[in-house]
Amino acid sequence: MPPTFDLQSHSIHSDGALPAAAVVAHAAAAGVELLALSDHDTTDGVNEARQAAREHGIRLTPAAELSAVHGSHEDLHVLGYEIDPDEPDLVAALHDFRGDRARRIDAMADRLRELGFQLDSAPLDARREAGKPIGRPHLADAVLAHPANAERLREEGISGRDALFPPYLVPGAVAYVARSRPTVVEAIEVIHGAGGVAVWAHPFWDLDDTDETLATLREFAANGLDGVECFYPTHTAEQTRALHEAAGGDMLTTGSSDFHGPEHERFNAFRAFELYGLEPDLGPIRSGRV
Repeated sequence: MPPTFDLQSHSIHSDGALPAAAVVAHAAAAGVELLALSDHDTTDGVNEARQAAREHGIRLTPAAELSAVHGSHEDLHVLGYEIDPDEPDLVAALHDFRGDRARRIDAMADRLRELGFQLDSAPLDARREAGKPIGRPHLADAVLAHPANAERLREEGISGRDALFPPYLVPGAVAYVARSRPTVVEAIEVIHGAGGVAVWAHPFWDLDDTDETLATLREFAANGLDGVECFYPTHTAEQTRALHEAAGGDMLTTGSSDFHGPEHERFNAFRAFELYGLEPDLGPIRSGRV
C-alpha cells in the first residue's frame, strides 16, 4: 500500500512547474492525505496551498526547504515543517538566503556564457519581473532551450537537465558557484525559531558513503535536528533501512516523492516512494502540534 503522506513538493514559487494550488490538486488526486509544499527558501505559496488543501479535504503542513552548507558539502537541504510562515525572523532569514541564491545564479549564468553557451533569457527575465526566484534548473532550461547550443549539446550527449547538471551545474563542476550561507546548524535554528521541526532531506541524494551519511546524521542530531527523510524515490532499501535504524525511535522518519511537476524527468508523481515495510514516525507533522 503506497503511503498516504508526501512531505516534499515544489511549485512555481521555487523550481516546480505548477502553481501551489495545482500542486495540491495533483496530490489530492493521487490520494495524498497529508502534504507539504516545501519550496526552496520561501513560504510564498503556503497560504494558497492551505486554501486549496481545505477545498480538497486534505491536510497541509506549512513547510519550506532550506538549502545549506556543511564543511565541504555545499548543497545540503533541511526541511522545516509546521513552521509559522509569517514569523518575522523566518521571513527575514529566507529573504537573505534568496539573496545569496540570486548572487550565485547570476555568477553561474556568467560562467556558462564564458564557456560558450547562450542562454534563452526570456523565461529568466519573466521570473525576475514576477519576483520569483531563479534556480539551477531554470539556468539549465535556458541553456537547453537556446537553438545556438543545439549542436554542442548533441556532441556532448546532453538532452536534458539530468545530463547537463553533472558536467556544469553541480558542486565541483566548471560553472558551479558555491553558496555561502546558511550552515545546516543555522538552518535548524531558523526553523526552530519559526516554531517548526527540522528534517534532513534526502541524505543519500547528496552523500554516497553510508558511514559518512550516518556520522553526519548523528552530528546534525547533536545540533538539534529533529528528523531525517528516510523514504525517498532514489533511496535504496539498504539506505532506507540504515537511516531508519540510525533514527532509532529518537528522531522523526519522514518521506516524500519530491514532486516538481507532471513533466519532470524524475520527480513527476506523488506517493512514488517505498516504505520497505518500515514504520514512519511523523510526530507533530502528522498531528499538527509541535
